[in-house]
Amino acid sequence: MIFGKKRAPSAPVASVQTAARGDPFSELDRWVPLAAGERRLYASLREAVPIIDAAIGKILRLVGTFQITCADRAAQDALNSFLRNVPAGAAGAGVQTFLNAYLSDLLTYGNAVGEMVVRDGRIAALYNASLDDVELRAVTPLEIRVMRREGGAAVPVRYPQLVFCSALNPPSGSAQGVSILHGLPFVSNILLQIYRTLGVNWRRLGNVRFAVTYKPSSDAADQAYAKERAEQIASEWSRAMRGGEVSDFVSVGDVSIRAVGSDCQILDSEVPVRQMLEQVVAKLGIPPFLLGLSWSSTERMSSQQADILTSEMEAYRRALNPVVEKICAMWLRLNGLPGPFSVDWDDITLQDTTELASARYQNAKAAQLEQARPARPARR
Repeated sequence: MIFGKKRAPSAPVASVQTAARGDPFSELDRWVPLAAGERRLYASLREAVPIIDAAIGKILRLVGTFQITCADRAAQDALNSFLRNVPAGAAGAGVQTFLNAYLSDLLTYGNAVGEMVVRDGRIAALYNASLDDVELRAVTPLEIRVMRREGGAAVPVRYPQLVFCSALNPPSGSAQGVSILHGLPFVSNILLQIYRTLGVNWRRLGNVRFAVTYKPSSDAADQAYAKERAEQIASEWSRAMRGGEVSDFVSVGDVSIRAVGSDCQILDSEVPVRQMLEQVVAKLGIPPFLLGLSWSSTERMSSQQADILTSEMEAYRRALNPVVEKICAMWLRLNGLPGPFSVDWDDITLQDTTELASARYQNAKAAQLEQARPARPARR
């Protein structure tokens, strides 16, 4: 006690019991290694294998849109209008544009960083930060700090409450997310090797080349002038095969002509390509028919795949909900409007709407029948 006054009690500090302590090199473990080489690898995968880029694009569109529901109708209308018109980046508008870029980074690289740009006490824009410009540092096992690169050093952002980051399926005790493309480089390398070999084979065999062989007889005159006759045959063959002209080739003697590579059999690529594509599709979680792959499937199988796809989209929505809620809460707070709200996502497909309506109808019909059923007398 100093000067007769009691010291204010300190606030309790949350402690994680399972976190490692006492490591002299623990500072090195706090940095989240967002390796630039790994990011370039995943970006190259999307560029080199079109089906991967198409699948991610399908996911972005299938996640769908949402509406905000508030207790105050005026606040609800104003907030939804803001979300439709807020600038997103340099050339976009609307929170959906921002979320599409945010989710694209999250799926491709495993991490995503965004920022609310505040000007004059209002949210002026939403910005998708490049992962090449930021670093993530786990200051505690329960807190991640976003750092910006400045002059070769990592400096904490000045207003961390305006910045948010997400990690996709991070391992236990780590802040680094796992890309949805993790595990595909090996499979994609085999797939690209098959495509590359097909291109080389068609370049060789599609443009037919001929082997013209002249065999001089045992006659001394033929053997003496074999070189001159071979040069004459080569000249006449080149003239006959000149592009844009059609002419005949006539020769005397033992001359054989055959197409180079005609006895070679090109390996069937359908089975190995499908095996590789099955691995890619299984990792991305998109039904094959949505990617233009006409694989045999029954109607019930397609329905089950659609149900699985719905659960996948729900998982991605749960990953985006904290970002949406933080944006909405900050906007309501800055505008002095009442805070309770909820994020209501639209149904993913019309089929989901039909199934939900059918389920509600069946439940209501069952409840009606149960109410109309006479009560059984109690047994004595």
